[in-house]
Amino acid sequence: MMKRRTLLKGTAAAAVGTTFGAFPTPAISQNAKIKLGYVSPQTGPLAAFAESDTFNIDRFLATDIGKNFEIIVKDSQSNSNRAAEVAKELIVSDRIDLMLVASTPENTNPVATTCEAEEIPCISTKAPWQPWFIGQQGNPGDPASWKPFNFAYHYFWGLEDVIAVYTNMWAQLETNRKVGGLFPNDADGNAWGDPQNGLKPGLAAAGFELNDPGRYQNLSDDFTAQINAFKGAGTEILTGVVIPPDFTTFWNQAKQQGLTPKAVTVAKAILFPQSVEALGQNGHNLSSEVWWSANHPFKSSITGQSSADLAAEFTERTGRPWTQPIGFIHSLFEMAANVMGRVDDVTDAEAVAAAIGASRADTVVGRIEWNGAGLPPFAARNVAKTPLVGGQWRRQPDGKFELVIVDNKTATFIPAGGTMEALS
Repeated sequence: MMKRRTLLKGTAAAAVGTTFGAFPTPAISQNAKIKLGYVSPQTGPLAAFAESDTFNIDRFLATDIGKNFEIIVKDSQSNSNRAAEVAKELIVSDRIDLMLVASTPENTNPVATTCEAEEIPCISTKAPWQPWFIGQQGNPGDPASWKPFNFAYHYFWGLEDVIAVYTNMWAQLETNRKVGGLFPNDADGNAWGDPQNGLKPGLAAAGFELNDPGRYQNLSDDFTAQINAFKGAGTEILTGVVIPPDFTTFWNQAKQQGLTPKAVTVAKAILFPQSVEALGQNGHNLSSEVWWSANHPFKSSITGQSSADLAAEFTERTGRPWTQPIGFIHSLFEMAANVMGRVDDVTDAEAVAAAIGASRADTVVGRIEWNGAGLPPFAARNVAKTPLVGGQWRRQPDGKFELVIVDNKTATFIPAGGTMEALS
């Protein structure tokens, strides 16, 4: 069966140059635009990850570089099957040149897998690299069988980074070092809770004991079993990787049932200011990893804006506080422009994939380079790492929350704004 990329190469019109400002000049079909497909969870329980999508896309298309692109957006509805379906639509019906995708393994993995099967280049982000890479393998339990990808490339941090950040934050407090883990039955939860490759070995090496009461289903309405397990184990630290509505349910029930940890450091759920604000006073001093903030010392390769400038523009245009995904979604379009500016034929999938792998781009989330740094050999080809620090939400007198970076030992070039405080 003829692949879509082969058909396009055989029918492409003669290429002509287009000026990309400071970027190299790509060759594209006359009077045509480079087609980008973008899949994100704009609705459903993961919708907070897509809050900045419209802002970032409109901002990109308004630039001189962005005018050379057409972006076709598909909503995965926070559903893995739907993500795969719309990815196939973008490839077969819309005939995109490059796929972009973000926001948790439930969204990135089915899209990347579809692109790999269809031989369409794909750049993904906003999912820890282990559940992204290992989760797409035919046998995730057999490392000897794992194979690199030819068309799928990913950039973000890994579980080793989040373990370092979390334990650095907890070490600032006096605790019994007993940690309760809240892990759902999904790609993230199974990766984070894996007894061999998840948080447990890394926490143990740092002197922390993990109590994992087992998987629960997303959108659960009763966490009594987990709360009782944590209370019974004398847990003073809580962690996990939880979707926003589930953490709200869990934390409200934990408060009602007398669970009083000294630290709660949770991924996904409390990345977003609106999720913390919904908790009111119960959100004060909750903590999480910080992938990007207004204080990160990076700037956009497209607009020249600093992280602070980009965050301020989002707030000015939307009336909402900045949120971590702003930087990473902006960076996806920086990468699209960078990569497509370094190929002679944007319909040549192998050339585009090779250009992705050869990237060395300074973006608003830092340098993105698939050079294998900090990665095991099996993931070195397809994964690029970005920096990670730790932050804590501080409730202000007006009821709003400020995210304060309280640990930067793993990325000292990102300034800290305070130290870890115990929950009251």
